[in-house]
Amino acid sequence: MAFTAQNCFAPFEQKVWLATPTMHGEELQYMTEAYTTNWMSTVGANINEVERIAAEKAGVKYAVGLSCCTAALHLCVKLAGERLYGKPPISHGALEGRKVFCSDMTFDATLNPVVYEGGEPVFIDTEADSWNMDPAALEKAFALHPEVKLVVMAHLYGFPAKVEQIKKICEAHGALLIEDAAEAMGATVNGRQCGSFGDYAAISYNGNKIITGSAGGCLLTNSLEDANCARKWATQARENAAWYQHEEVGYNYRMSNVVAGVVRGQYPHMEEHIAQKKAVYERYREGLRDLPVTMNPIVAGTKPNYWLSALIIDKEAMCPQVRSDSEALYRPEAGKSCPTEILETLARYNAEGRPIWKPMHMQPMYRMHQCVGREGSLRCRTNAYIAGGVPDVGADIFQRGLCLPSDNKMTPERQDTVIELIHACFE
Repeated sequence: MAFTAQNCFAPFEQKVWLATPTMHGEELQYMTEAYTTNWMSTVGANINEVERIAAEKAGVKYAVGLSCCTAALHLCVKLAGERLYGKPPISHGALEGRKVFCSDMTFDATLNPVVYEGGEPVFIDTEADSWNMDPAALEKAFALHPEVKLVVMAHLYGFPAKVEQIKKICEAHGALLIEDAAEAMGATVNGRQCGSFGDYAAISYNGNKIITGSAGGCLLTNSLEDANCARKWATQARENAAWYQHEEVGYNYRMSNVVAGVVRGQYPHMEEHIAQKKAVYERYREGLRDLPVTMNPIVAGTKPNYWLSALIIDKEAMCPQVRSDSEALYRPEAGKSCPTEILETLARYNAEGRPIWKPMHMQPMYRMHQCVGREGSLRCRTNAYIAGGVPDVGADIFQRGLCLPSDNKMTPERQDTVIELIHACFE
């Protein structure tokens, strides 16, 4: 059927969102309990229960409830740095002057904590098979920098990385692994939960995640000593004394008992949310199967949580598109489209999508940092290969990919309209 978005559809009366919280009622019960018992601060039954459930669900021994996932990642990095290199002088970070291998195509919260602790991120290119850190590129990076002893990797959009391979590579080189599972809570690799593979890991309860506390996160570990250390650092590193005694730098990172009440009420619904997200993904895959696009890849042996459904347009089906650091332009072409055209069309009809994460080596603040591909080539500030000539995968996915409206409350009928709008972009 030939049609155009302009003459077939009216904008959605209610916005179709990328991802929003889904509340059930138990959340208010536990929040009210915090209120009526007056445990409103950073201690209480809700926090204790969230930490117990989080550890149990992730398949680790301990969880530490924190104000956000970035705080959890920061304390993961600090713990790893001190474990590797000892406690630094008070004016230095735990990784001062040391290189750390980091996922390239991710949200910057994955690696900013490395910089907090004085480290230098070296970015590892993405692989097409998983849209996550490329194990082959990681091996090349260790060949270039055998002194590196810490790797920070993320699972993108709830679709697991080849984390078993990455963990084996780290072990072979005597390196610790930090697993950013912010987007992948509930996803599994060969039956094992994301967040259980790293020496340290972090999960997120941000407002648009699989389950939410409006904010919050947890640090995951199998070490009681490290869990207790993280709790101490998260409460301004106060020493065990009758007065406020401080011997090291601390942070105001602890989760509140009110936020924990929301998380506690959400946990029983995690599998339900994952099933709803999976249904959204499968409807997209079916509805877009005759277009020159491919949905998020699923690695064999993994079960995603399907947090965000995304697609990548075939190279030959891309119309011309250029991007600056803040703007994008495209030239329409019959039978072809591009992320900018699709996102602008969705926005015009009151539906929310967004671009794929822009790789870190392309970000203005990190353009001077090295990025290693599977051929071992390094990119310079202009993002051109110094040697090799092979286009980096992450930049290519960013150029051709986008995230689709993935709200678990989106009705099939509204999703069908989104699918038709995407079809119209290729007319």
